[in-house]
Amino acid sequence: MIFGYHLNIALIYLILLHSKMKESLSYSSSTIEPASYLAPYFDMDVHRNITVTIGQTAFIHCRVERLGDKDVSFIRKRDLHILTTGTSTYTSDQRFQVLRSFDANNWTLQIKYPTFRDSGNYECQINTEPKISLSYSLNVVELKAVIHGPSDLYVKSGSEITLNCKLQQGPHDLGTIYWYKGSDIIQTVMIHENDINSDDLNRISVDVDQTDGLKSSLRIQRAAQTDSGNYSCVPTIAKSASVFVNVISGEHPAAMQHNIASYISPISSIFIMFSLFLLTFVLHHQQHSLCNVKVFNLIR
Repeated sequence: MIFGYHLNIALIYLILLHSKMKESLSYSSSTIEPASYLAPYFDMDVHRNITVTIGQTAFIHCRVERLGDKDVSFIRKRDLHILTTGTSTYTSDQRFQVLRSFDANNWTLQIKYPTFRDSGNYECQINTEPKISLSYSLNVVELKAVIHGPSDLYVKSGSEITLNCKLQQGPHDLGTIYWYKGSDIIQTVMIHENDINSDDLNRISVDVDQTDGLKSSLRIQRAAQTDSGNYSCVPTIAKSASVFVNVISGEHPAAMQHNIASYISPISSIFIMFSLFLLTFVLHHQQHSLCNVKVFNLIR
């Protein structure tokens, strides 16, 4: 009897222990989700304010972690046009293309030959429930190089020619500026002490400054008449600029007069035009008054 009583107590204890273990396992499995059910999220360490020049391919990078079976779409906010979903493109504009990395973490919208119209806001979207998205701003600009000073430059023979070309705004990488004389590129060379013509070769130098934008300075020492010609600074991502350099011997009155004329300010030009207009108006008014007097005398 006593043995049977203790056996029943042991069985009841085992049943209660088993029930508690099942509850504990059930609670653990419900609170810990498998990795496959974790929600996707964006990697925020990407450029979201993008500036490119006209014709320079634009890239909008979107990095997604734990994408799983979800899809990434790129949307143009201006007209809410879905440009791409997954690896498929939903626009007839062949300039748009989506690029995907092998591990499907990096998605890139590529826009070839962008124009001003492509500027605006874009969105990288994941079709979760609810949807999540990341906004981007694309700015397409037209860069132009600027050479400071008149378009016709007159310098004395033997003096120094200094031409400054600058790009002030644009994408993060402003590229490189090359100098041309006519159709020939100007190349600076390393000079060795034993070079016979080292003094002549060392006359030309190019300095680059990237402190504020991109600036390139062409310097030609001891200018000679053979240095006369059209000089152009040609950036890799912007429109070029040019100036015509005239090297003159001594004082050249005609050339110097032409150079001074190029410095006449727009305000001076407007003043001259207004003066001519006023003079014409006064003469016309006087002629009209004389005609009226003649007619009046004839009537009398």
